[in-house]
Amino acid sequence: MSRSKAFYLLVVLTLFSTGLRAEVSLPKILGNDMVLQRGQPVPIWGTAAVDEKVSVTFGKQTKNTIADASGNWKIMLDAMTASGKPATLTVSGTNTIKLENILVGEVWVCSGQSNMSYEMRKNMKVAKPDTSTANSPVDELERAHNPNIRIFLTTQKNLTIDKNPNHTGWNIAQDSALKAFSAAGYFFAKKLNQDLKVPIGIICSAISGSRIEPWMPEDALANSGYFKSLGVDSAKGSGDHGKFYHRMIEPLAPFAIKGFLWYQGEANVTDTITYAHKMLLLINSWRSLWNNQSLPFYYVQVVPYYYSKMKTTAVITPETEPAFWEAQTMVLKVPNTGMIQTTDLNDDVKNLHPPFKWEIGRRLALLALAKTYDEKNLIYSGPVYQSMKINGNKITLDFKSTGKGLESHNGKPLTYFTIAGADEKFVEANATIEGDKVIVSSPEVKSPTAVRFGWQEDAQPNLFNKDGLPAMPFRTDNPLKFNPAEN
Repeated sequence: MSRSKAFYLLVVLTLFSTGLRAEVSLPKILGNDMVLQRGQPVPIWGTAAVDEKVSVTFGKQTKNTIADASGNWKIMLDAMTASGKPATLTVSGTNTIKLENILVGEVWVCSGQSNMSYEMRKNMKVAKPDTSTANSPVDELERAHNPNIRIFLTTQKNLTIDKNPNHTGWNIAQDSALKAFSAAGYFFAKKLNQDLKVPIGIICSAISGSRIEPWMPEDALANSGYFKSLGVDSAKGSGDHGKFYHRMIEPLAPFAIKGFLWYQGEANVTDTITYAHKMLLLINSWRSLWNNQSLPFYYVQVVPYYYSKMKTTAVITPETEPAFWEAQTMVLKVPNTGMIQTTDLNDDVKNLHPPFKWEIGRRLALLALAKTYDEKNLIYSGPVYQSMKINGNKITLDFKSTGKGLESHNGKPLTYFTIAGADEKFVEANATIEGDKVIVSSPEVKSPTAVRFGWQEDAQPNLFNKDGLPAMPFRTDNPLKFNPAEN
């Protein structure tokens, strides 16, 4: 054999053997600058050659495992306390990976459509809110340099990359990375960091204009007893079902997290009660993916908007959105859920994307602080209707979540209350506050039977609690019925 042929054969054999050698690799979500969840076991996982020994070291912990017959491996770090001191996570096999600047704290996943993906850069363009401080929320990008808030923005492609040689994706919440990140997610993280005094990690997986169906497994509707009862067409779904779930949610698991934030519904506003059942399927599927049926799931009421004026083939009336609000409210029957009210957070009901994302984030954080982190005496909800009592020509409404008491937020007579008798013709009503109750009446209705509050798409009522949170719209007649057990 000539020297040239021998050299050629050696090169081929070298390339071939190198191709067979599988180095240890990590999924995209594991990278430099990430936050690991405190207080619970933390999975670290990836791929390697079959039977390859893999070692993971973080702090004083070192864990070892062997890749299985498919080349997959996973170890579990023991639960850790929060730490804002940057540390290195080392993964060793035939090669060594070092992930730098790792913190330990609280990690949340936020998802939904355009109002969740609404970027911080858009936040800079809105008119400055009325504030007595120089540090307005719209100036946040100018001073956001907190290394204890970390962000990860998913796309439809970046989680499906087989290898991430540079281990990028996580960023400190500042500069260009923050400009492109969810404003609601960031302000949620900022409030949590201020109150809990621990690092916060936020993962955003959101797609503008998306319906709820692509965010759940494609067989979710087909396997639902409720949707089966509605007929085959309701259960079989569309080609988009599962699309975002598989690309933007499933690859995140089993990354250790504390809970979920959800801001979606505009694309499903005509669904009403079926949306409540779809949300239940979504919640259950995500919790099952993380093998934790108690993971908190907090979500946002869609804002008042002129849906009835949209050019669409669907039949939409001014009462379609209130019925959707009611469907969103029904989901509160699912354990470990919470919803924030937003009837006061749209300065223009012709705008589907109002700018007040700093308040969306703050109110979501209030939910988490009260319900997940057990912060005492924290009011996280506006007034919520409980019951009614008919007294002659008046109806007395009882509320919970009244906080420091009920009030008219602008000092004017209460708005958006209507009342009806047996003829079911609702007319504008007079409403007055008496303690934690509201008394409703109208000279046009001598024998009232029902009350509605905020029951139109552009409703921006002034009934609040004295803690600054608006009352939730409701109707006492023919409310939607939702039983989570039906799914």
